[in-house]
Amino acid sequence: MHAFGMYNYLHCDSWYQDSVYYVDNLGRIMNLTVMLDTALGKPREVFRLPTDVTAYDNRLCASVHFTSSTWVTLSDGTGRLYLIETGERGNSASEKWEIMFNEELGNPFVIIHSVSLLKAEEHSIATLLLRVEKEELDMKGSGFFVSLEWVTISKKNKDNKKYEIIKRDILRGKSVPNYAAIEPDGNGLMIVSYKSFTSIPVGQDVEENKDEDMSDKIKEPLYYWQQTGDDLTATVRLPEGSAKEDVQVQFLPDRVTIVLKGQKLLEGSLFSSIDHESSTWIIKENNSLEISFIKKNEGLTWPELVVGDKQGEYIRDSAQCAAIAERLMHLTSEELNPNPDKGKPPCNAQELEECDIFFEESSSLCRFDGSTLKTTHVVNLGSNQYLFSVVVDPKEMPGFCLRHDVDALLWQPHASSQQDMWEHIATFNALGYVQASKRDKKFFTCAPDYSYAALCECLRRVFIYRQPTPMSTVLYNRKEGRQVGQVAKQQVASLETNDPILGFQATNERLFVLTTRNLFLIKVKTEH
Repeated sequence: MHAFGMYNYLHCDSWYQDSVYYVDNLGRIMNLTVMLDTALGKPREVFRLPTDVTAYDNRLCASVHFTSSTWVTLSDGTGRLYLIETGERGNSASEKWEIMFNEELGNPFVIIHSVSLLKAEEHSIATLLLRVEKEELDMKGSGFFVSLEWVTISKKNKDNKKYEIIKRDILRGKSVPNYAAIEPDGNGLMIVSYKSFTSIPVGQDVEENKDEDMSDKIKEPLYYWQQTGDDLTATVRLPEGSAKEDVQVQFLPDRVTIVLKGQKLLEGSLFSSIDHESSTWIIKENNSLEISFIKKNEGLTWPELVVGDKQGEYIRDSAQCAAIAERLMHLTSEELNPNPDKGKPPCNAQELEECDIFFEESSSLCRFDGSTLKTTHVVNLGSNQYLFSVVVDPKEMPGFCLRHDVDALLWQPHASSQQDMWEHIATFNALGYVQASKRDKKFFTCAPDYSYAALCECLRRVFIYRQPTPMSTVLYNRKEGRQVGQVAKQQVASLETNDPILGFQATNERLFVLTTRNLFLIKVKTEH
C-alpha cells in the first residue's frame, strides 16, 4: 500500500519547469505545458509504449523519471525498462523521443530515481527500481520483502551505438523506503527507511539461496514486546531444551540483564524506571521466556524497551490503537475554524505530541557506497518524521523534508562534501504541527524555491502554506500589543470535482492537480 497506493501519476519535468506528463490508460505519454499565465496547451502525445500493457494482469502503474535535459527512463509496469533519448524537451523542433535501450528485467517495478553519468567518452545511466516481492519462507512477518535494484546501463564509446547493462545490484529490506536516490556522480546511494536495507549478491542459484534464507531467519527479532498503561511484556525465543536454570534475568530500577547459559542475550538501560521488585519472568511451554516489567510511571507510553536496542520488535494491540484514536478525535475537525481565538482552541499541542509518539516509527538515513554497497553513514532520525521529498535543483539529489518539533525543515544532500553531507536549506514554520491534523492527506510537496508548501487530500481540497512575507500595512497582535512585521498566509483551494486526486506537482509559480478526468492548474504566485 505504501509503495503503490499513494503513487503520484503526474510527473514533473524539473529540467523544464511548468511542463508535466502523465501516462494514460492506452500507454501514451502525454505532455502538458503552460502556454500563458494560467492557460495549459492541449495534451500532446510525445511517446507511445510499444507493447499493449493492457494485456498484462500482473502489472504496476507505468513510471517515468526525467534523468537529464535530454534523457528519460521509463517503466511500462510489466517489468520492462526503456531508456529514451528525447532531444531538448523544451524545444519542440529538436524534441524526438527515441528508444535507445529496452529490456525485460524480471518482475514488475516502478522507477524511483535515475542519473546520467558521463566519464571519459562513456555515457551511462544509473537507475533505481523498486519491487515488492513475495517471500515464500517468511512465516512470521508480512510474507513480502522490498527490493531496490540499482541498474547501470552504458555505451562504451561513440562507435559502439548500443547501450548495455554493465552492473546490477540489489538491496533488500522489510519496509518501503520513504526516500531513495542515487548520487549525481553515481558513487553512492542514500535511503531513508524505517527498516534497514542490506545488499544481496545477484544471480544466486537455489543452493546459495538456502544459506541466504538461513541468515534471514537468524536476523529475525531477538524479542517481541507489548505494553499497557501499567506494564510491558517481552517474549524471547529460547533454543529447544532450555531449562529454568540456564536463564538468569536481573532487574534493576532502570536496567535489565538477560543471560542464557553464561552468554548475555540482552543488556541495557530501560527507557523509563520500573518497579524491579515486582517485575517477574517465566519460561513457557513453547520454549519462550516471558518477562513482565511493571512501570514506575503508570500511563507513560514507551517508544522503545531498551534504549538504542534494535533487536526487538514492538507489537501493537489493536484495542490500544483504537482507544488512542478515540482519545484524539476531538483534535481534528471536518470544518474550517473561522475563529481561532475562541475559548477552546481546535488543537492542543501537548495531546497532539502524544499521538506522534505512538504512530511514528523511528526511521534512519543511510548512505551506501556505490562499489561495495556497504553502509558508510547512518543517521537515526528518531522522532523526526519524514514528510516529503522535492527536486530543488535537478542536477542534485532530491531534497527531503523532516519534521523537527512543530516545524518542517528541508534538507539538501550533497554527495561530494563529506563534512556537510546534508545541508539545511529551508524552514516551514509550524508546518510539522499543522500537517499532523490532516487525516486525509495524500500528496505533500513544496515549491523548488521554498516560497510555499502544499498538501492535497484524497478528494477536492488543496492546502497552500506560504512563507512569511512583509506586511504592507501596520498590523498589531491583539493579545500582546506588539506590531507584526510579517505574516504567513494559509489558503485552501477547493476543486470543482469529486473525482479522486491521482497526481500532484508544484513549480515555483503553479500547482498541478491531476484527477481521473481533469488536470487542474492553480496559480500560486499572483503578485509580481
